[in-house]
Amino acid sequence: MTIQRTWPALRNYTGEHLDRIALPLGGIGTGTVSLGGRGDLRDWEIVNRPAKGFVPGPRFGRGPFFSLWAREAGGAAVTRLLEGPLGAVGYEGASGSETSNHGMPRFADCAFEAAYPLGQVSLSDKEVPVEVRLEAFNPLIPTDAERSSLPLAVLRYRLKNRSKKTVQAAVCATIPNFIGTDGAGGECKKNRNRFKKAKRFQGLFFDSRGVDVHAAQWGSMALVSTAGSGVSQRTAWLKAGWGTSTLDFWDDFSADGALEERKAQGEDMPLGSLAVKLSLKPGVERSITFVLAWHFPNRRTWTPGEDCCGEEDPTDTIGNYYAERFKNAWDVVAKTVPQLKKLEQDTLRFVEAFCGSDLPADAKEAALFNLSTLRTQTCFRTPDGNLYGFEGYNDHEGCCLGSCTHVWNYEQSTAFLFGDLAKSMRQVEFAHATDEQGMMSFRVYLPLTRSQQFGKAAADGQMGCIVKLYRDWQLCGDEAFLRQLWPHAKRALEFCWIKGGWDADRDGVMEGCQHNTMDVEYFGPNPQMGLWYLCALRAAEEMATHLGETDFAAECRRLFKSGSQWVDEHLFNGEYYEHKVMPPKNRKAIAPSLLLGAGASDVTKPDYQLAQGCLVDQLVGQLLAHVCGLGYLVKKGNVSKTLRSIFKYNRRTSLEGHFNCLRSYALGDEAALLMAAYPKGRPKNPFPYFTEVMTGFEYTAAVGMLYEGQERNGLRCIGDIRARYDGRKRSPFDEAECGHHYARAMLAWGAVLAWSGFRYSAVSGTMVFGKRTGRFFWSTGYAWGTCNIKGTTADLRVLGGEVEIRRLEIGARTVDLPRSRRLKTGARLRLG
Repeated sequence: MTIQRTWPALRNYTGEHLDRIALPLGGIGTGTVSLGGRGDLRDWEIVNRPAKGFVPGPRFGRGPFFSLWAREAGGAAVTRLLEGPLGAVGYEGASGSETSNHGMPRFADCAFEAAYPLGQVSLSDKEVPVEVRLEAFNPLIPTDAERSSLPLAVLRYRLKNRSKKTVQAAVCATIPNFIGTDGAGGECKKNRNRFKKAKRFQGLFFDSRGVDVHAAQWGSMALVSTAGSGVSQRTAWLKAGWGTSTLDFWDDFSADGALEERKAQGEDMPLGSLAVKLSLKPGVERSITFVLAWHFPNRRTWTPGEDCCGEEDPTDTIGNYYAERFKNAWDVVAKTVPQLKKLEQDTLRFVEAFCGSDLPADAKEAALFNLSTLRTQTCFRTPDGNLYGFEGYNDHEGCCLGSCTHVWNYEQSTAFLFGDLAKSMRQVEFAHATDEQGMMSFRVYLPLTRSQQFGKAAADGQMGCIVKLYRDWQLCGDEAFLRQLWPHAKRALEFCWIKGGWDADRDGVMEGCQHNTMDVEYFGPNPQMGLWYLCALRAAEEMATHLGETDFAAECRRLFKSGSQWVDEHLFNGEYYEHKVMPPKNRKAIAPSLLLGAGASDVTKPDYQLAQGCLVDQLVGQLLAHVCGLGYLVKKGNVSKTLRSIFKYNRRTSLEGHFNCLRSYALGDEAALLMAAYPKGRPKNPFPYFTEVMTGFEYTAAVGMLYEGQERNGLRCIGDIRARYDGRKRSPFDEAECGHHYARAMLAWGAVLAWSGFRYSAVSGTMVFGKRTGRFFWSTGYAWGTCNIKGTTADLRVLGGEVEIRRLEIGARTVDLPRSRRLKTGARLRLG
């Protein structure tokens, strides 16, 4: 007898593959707490900063936990921690096991299933008369950033009586009130826990009377249950040493599954416990739902300044968008609980539609699981609703601030699922970070009054933003959005032509000093920057044409044709595109805003160059051209040959014999695509990352292969990545590069586009699918659904949002509708 699964699952993990799992639970820009593979809550990153490994609690291993009490009629009671058995890594420490709650008895058997944002933990034990399945999630609903940005985690424990007698059972949640500390600093002071009741829920409200209300660690939390009866609580534990307080709790709960209150005795980090008790007849299944919510309003800027007296600038507190929507954590619960059923239904509709598509399993997993990055401390939203992102983050601080354009250029998830958030990033890039000359600071400082203070431009970052503006305009069809940002984008392209610039001679080829995502400057024409430039020229041509600026469009076309021909003739070596190193005469020949000094010390004899290397992401510009429907930037045959060469030269079936001079994101017998290979000779000191492996770059090549029909190779590369993030060695929800949860890896959504051939233009009302048949998931950032294609027939369904369709292209077939159709949620369009 087992609990029937009602949620979909893409992947099942057991045994040692549970060790590293940490599924982030939280909303976009709110921070998260992660669900561990064995049912524990770890990585409490809800207090405005990263906090890997942070499990709050007093000494002696008492952290947050959920526990079960059960007693079969006529039998003895049994009490268990609602977690699976510890892995071997949790046994050793200076004082024995250092795992949180290590001394509590656990369930014997455990399995974890995931289809992000849904995490499920199944627990069973022959000595426990009930089976348990934990279902944990936070709403994730495409096109609806508001309902996907809730600061909470929902945890539902489904209990099933597997015995032949009635069973009394209870689930208890225990959380320490750690307001005032964030895992890296701060301290709790005069924190308090209060029991409160509302119409639809009851539980504990955590706040503080001693923590500075201006501190980043100040805020509130709430732990509630939706149960209407059988609820008992402790707002404090017994204050005693040597494990006595834990013993007191365990004895109390183990006696009858209910809690007796204890008087608060002045602890600064008081524990709070909430229990729900119920009865289960033989074979009956019932559930208990808990909601954990948080509210920490005082987010600090990533670029702090000082006032005139050298004190902390008050504008350094930039705030959180979610804190503007809710007064405190109790308000979060009060406004969300009435919507929980609908929130779960809409999240399930998305996950079921996506999981039910015919996208291959590894690509499906890569695209869906990397959406978790939007919920982590990589990202945040300021009170105006704008979305910002680090590149990734270290254990206790963000890594590489500023919504770095040359990193965020790669990810495709935001635009196709949350279009308004993508538009907010374009607003910041062009309306704030771009100066009058057209130089875009590739790291934006905050608050926005400091947006241009970084004052340096990245060639790939700036060109990619122009392409993304075109993409986002096509997806939304918002004429005002384009007209507002176009003057800035036009200047950003013209910036290429300044004296000492990237293309000062205006021949369509970037020869100048090109700072880029390898964190160095390239000198001379190369495929990575060259194709970004060509793609930007094509995007600008299309936008200029639409706006009636025919002369500028013609200039973009001239430069594109000239540059495309030159790149094919001079950089393609018969197998892939090379970098032709062309040093400047001196530093004065370089425009000041282009040189960061992050690479060559002597620009006339530069090291850290790509040179003859076969670069893993040399065709990233072509990839974005496919995403945007801008056609081939260089010869199609050369593109195809280059991708085959990347698979041939850069892929290693095992890294056991591979020397890596820097960071290791893949090791041992793992398969991966190297950042660069040098089959034709290597410079003495290439760009610094050439021996590394990083998933966002691997996805760039793999998705490019899918677009070119090299499906076997592309899927193999994606499979290599997901095999490495298997729960045993790494968390399936944390693809790292320069930090955890790296933004570039969200390029994985590109596999959804490439496999289905999907494109959409709200400007023309055209929706496009490739020639493949099957069931496809589609999304525009403003609408989403499925399309089932069989032969000459198509069944298009809109499951969320609104989309306007005038023309549908499927493979070689084009269908012009008699009139434009605006399809809303629930609408269906059948053709053929």
